[in-house]
Amino acid sequence: MRDCGFTDNRSYIHGVRLRPRREKTKTTTTMSIKVTTTKMNSLNFEANLFNPMKSGRKVDEFFSGDNGLMPGTNVIVTGDPGVGKTTVLLDVLGDLNKAGKKCLFISGEMNAIDMVGYVKRFPKFGDLPILFMGDYADECPMEVLETVLEDGYDCVLIDSLQEVAVAVQDKFGGTFKSATTKILNLLEEHNLGRNKGKVNTCFMMINQVTKSGSFAGSNRIKHMATAMGHLKHDGEGGRYLYFSKNRRGGNMNKLYFNLNLHNRVNYLYEAPING
Repeated sequence: MRDCGFTDNRSYIHGVRLRPRREKTKTTTTMSIKVTTTKMNSLNFEANLFNPMKSGRKVDEFFSGDNGLMPGTNVIVTGDPGVGKTTVLLDVLGDLNKAGKKCLFISGEMNAIDMVGYVKRFPKFGDLPILFMGDYADECPMEVLETVLEDGYDCVLIDSLQEVAVAVQDKFGGTFKSATTKILNLLEEHNLGRNKGKVNTCFMMINQVTKSGSFAGSNRIKHMATAMGHLKHDGEGGRYLYFSKNRRGGNMNKLYFNLNLHNRVNYLYEAPING
């Protein structure tokens, strides 16, 4: 080692002075979290939690192996522009409403004037309770959502999750992800029946996609989704629905449909997903 004319507590390698060695100190952290495990046989559930909500249409068998939407679940639906996402899901909601289920449509995109055209083609939509988020642009969107959901609904359609999240972000600032998380936390409370009616709410949510057709949203949305449905154009003038994920089983084929009938979606036939 070369003599540098002074001594210190540093180390040298090939005449290059290194940083002094520092004594490592051990820190001890106390875990305050309590973790418990669950045995499914020790849990009790209300029987109606496993009773499917049926629209009475062919689409029921695609929502679950029990032929219908299941209480306390979340169904995310994406789709090509103009394929009929809102119409198809409103058709399901309208049939459930007609069957006596307590239903709600939350629109983050449309106003009452926009809905007139839908109601002309589908008169049953006129009987649905609708929350137009734009009517409360000056209010706190989270407070609006909490208030409208507090009584408890069997099934709620949100169109779209992104538009509602943008309203929350505009109010609170922060990231789009944090705004989405606020909404998802609220929805999860209602999945679990934490409302006045103690109803395990099923949410159908329209989720936007990117220009390339990829899923637009956080992994939290994917993880919360019981089922992931997609509406597509087939390139030959046809439209179909299929599910890429469904924890409750259900038909995984394509379900072709059109919107040519009055007051109901016309389900045509099913085809293999790879066909």
